[in-house]
Amino acid sequence: MADATPTRAPEGATGVLVLASGDVIWGRGFGAEGEAVGEVCFHTAITGYQEIMTDPSFEGQIITFTFPHIGNVGANHEDVEANHAHALGCIVREDVTAPSNFRAAEGFDSWLKARGKIGLAGVDTRALTRRIREGGAPNGVIAYRADGRFDVEALLAKARAWPGLEGMDLAKEVSCEAHHGWEGGVWELGSGYTSPLPLAGGAGGGQAPESRADLKAVPTPSPSRKREGNVPHVVAIDYGSKHNIFRNLVKAGARVTVLPATATFDDVMAQSPDGFFLSNGPGDPAATAEYAVPVIQKMLETDKPLFGICLGHQLLALAIGAKTTKMFQGHRGANHPVKRLEDGRVEITSMNHGFAVERETLPENARETHVSLFDGSNCGLELTDHPAFSVQYHPEASPGPQDSCYLFEKFVGMLG
Repeated sequence: MADATPTRAPEGATGVLVLASGDVIWGRGFGAEGEAVGEVCFHTAITGYQEIMTDPSFEGQIITFTFPHIGNVGANHEDVEANHAHALGCIVREDVTAPSNFRAAEGFDSWLKARGKIGLAGVDTRALTRRIREGGAPNGVIAYRADGRFDVEALLAKARAWPGLEGMDLAKEVSCEAHHGWEGGVWELGSGYTSPLPLAGGAGGGQAPESRADLKAVPTPSPSRKREGNVPHVVAIDYGSKHNIFRNLVKAGARVTVLPATATFDDVMAQSPDGFFLSNGPGDPAATAEYAVPVIQKMLETDKPLFGICLGHQLLALAIGAKTTKMFQGHRGANHPVKRLEDGRVEITSMNHGFAVERETLPENARETHVSLFDGSNCGLELTDHPAFSVQYHPEASPGPQDSCYLFEKFVGMLG
């Protein structure tokens, strides 16, 4: 990869990635024209690019897809994890071709354009991924102009001025604005989702839903009733949640109410929960912990079951006195092997995180339950004095495809 490139774009180049290091990488833009600054990471999944682009955990990040053929199956109104796209843009090897899939409703190019997201094709993604692996996830600016005219010096200054994700609280930016009830199970071939998704104002920042024809309002459960029939009630804190987490909680037999990231302990208990769920989300867990940890500590004191995923895992660790650290390159992909220490079973998992729990800082009342077989980092914990556990990976993403579904059943089974 060249150390410097002239400001003048090569012939045919309509897009560029400018890294804070000074590296300038040219390509062909698609999606929406414009520019965006953030952290450049790579993702190893070969499918699920809509789910990845709409995952709130990717707020503030530009995704390099290592699989060369991204976008060719098009886009639809179902394969989304939030009500709008959160990733800043994506970088791919091959040009996006016309969609070829029976579920496609539009092309990936038009899908990105409608959401104001930038695509960059024609990039040597293997070289860029190697650069991230060797040098860490860099700050950068992705830009697309149809006329191919760029002020590279200005883009470089913007990349260098961006402070980075460390110390950044992004959960507030992507969380829902008001509490709401969730209704809807998992997707099934031929019938779609088993029941409706929430209207705007729900998980994913309260933006316009993907397809309003598929949605209807879901009333908030009455706090005066602890249960509806025999269905246990879970209060989920939305730090940047993925829709499929709630779908899997419903499938496992729970009723779900979603509250904003900044909800107080009184807000939570006013819903008369049987248990608590801590969602995934973006940014530095230590920054989000300033307001989240005191609430989580009070949740633990109730001795009601608690389950956390990804950022929720990190926040639970911080709540019991452990520490988190920024990872060199992060874990992002749908093929991460994780060992379950209880019985040695290996789960194929989906991961998306740039911070990790430092196992050496876990207190005596925390038992490590899972570890990454890629680098040995912590991937799960369980408390010995409270009914609480968490994992660093995403069981709802089904990469195994069902290796980790037992976690939802375990949690709901604990609710009594």
